[in-house]
Amino acid sequence: MRTQLLRDTGAALSPFNAFLLLQGLETLSLRVERHVENTQKVIDFLVKHPKVASINYPGLEGNKYYELAKKYLPKGSGSFDVVGGEAAARKVIDSLEIFSNLANVADAKSLAIHPASTTHGQLSSEELLYTGITPEQIRLSIGLENADDLIEDLRAGFKRLAQN
Repeated sequence: MRTQLLRDTGAALSPFNAFLLLQGLETLSLRVERHVENTQKVIDFLVKHPKVASINYPGLEGNKYYELAKKYLPKGSGSFDVVGGEAAARKVIDSLEIFSNLANVADAKSLAIHPASTTHGQLSSEELLYTGITPEQIRLSIGLENADDLIEDLRAGFKRLAQN
């Protein structure tokens, strides 16, 4: 009975899917190390960039969640706001070539998204601000690419913003 149920409902992984899952789990710690290393380099770049209005990164001293982040998010998580409002944020995102415009997190590839119009687009302006999402906010998920390439992509996005 039990074997038939598993076979009929598909509750058992195929051998290939099990192999892929195992490969992912076995390399997870290495991938997370690279995510964290790349994120720190990108944050260091963003902190110094004049087109960045603010950074919401709990790993930065001075952030209101810094102490909690050290305890619960020692590897980091965050977003940043662009000078120039929503139009500027969208232009930067649209200008990026390495970053994909997707809502996933912890992907192998780096992602950039405008939360106010995508993941939280159903909220009113007041609700967005209450949840800490601003019109000029860009949320990044840093992937496994070379950090210097990611920084150069962001630099080029900001440069295109300055050309208007």
